[in-house]
Amino acid sequence: MQQSSSSLYANVLGTGQPLIILHGFLGMSDNWKTLGMKYAEAGFEVHLLDQRNHGRSFHSSDFDYQIMAEDLHNYIHTNHIDSACILGHSMGGKTAMQFACDYFNHTTKLIVADIAPRFYPPHHHEILNGLQAIDLTQVKSRKGADEALSDYIKEPGIRQFLLKNLYRTEDKTFGFRCNLPVLANRMEEIGENIGSTDVYYGPTLFLRGDRSEYIQETDRANIKRHFPEAMIETVPNAGHWLHAENPMVFFEKSLAFLKS
Repeated sequence: MQQSSSSLYANVLGTGQPLIILHGFLGMSDNWKTLGMKYAEAGFEVHLLDQRNHGRSFHSSDFDYQIMAEDLHNYIHTNHIDSACILGHSMGGKTAMQFACDYFNHTTKLIVADIAPRFYPPHHHEILNGLQAIDLTQVKSRKGADEALSDYIKEPGIRQFLLKNLYRTEDKTFGFRCNLPVLANRMEEIGENIGSTDVYYGPTLFLRGDRSEYIQETDRANIKRHFPEAMIETVPNAGHWLHAENPMVFFEKSLAFLKS
């Protein structure tokens, strides 16, 4: 079932305990569809959300984690969800952390994928420059867009991920689903931290990729300060996109936590 409310677009899979999944920067709900179906088969009602300025959700010049946590609160209120498990990756992990701290009564469990509760300096310049350099008025195919992007992004997998944002408009030209101008202009917000005094006392799991530098040993004390009940586990053979690079282990570890 696909839903579109006044707040966020969602693809809802399965029935059971609500599990809300939040994608990362320049991602969308479709990135999680394969894993979402596995969680649904395991007995969860999975809500794959597009965050504001991403996917099929609305565009807005307002963009920070406090607002995105409010978006999520509006979504669960609109859809009569009392409490949910929240899983977020990267930017979505920051939204999930902020939501759990602000709306702990609506948070059953929290899973944060490869992001820590700290400030990260802006580091998406090359990606944003590459996307902005694609002349959508001249692009005739996805292959053409990929060739244009390859001048900036060498890894084919990252280009494929980014070009999921490309879609055919009603006049048959290409457009980006993400709100590229606002995201480029508000890039510093992506690295922002949750509130300095925010705490969530519920069950929490941080999953990090063993080849990623986003969660380091030096982050452990800060994670525990904001999330006293947090466990930190490592997914082997995975970088920052750990759910895509080693989905089997990511699913096993996250499901064990959700079912515990």
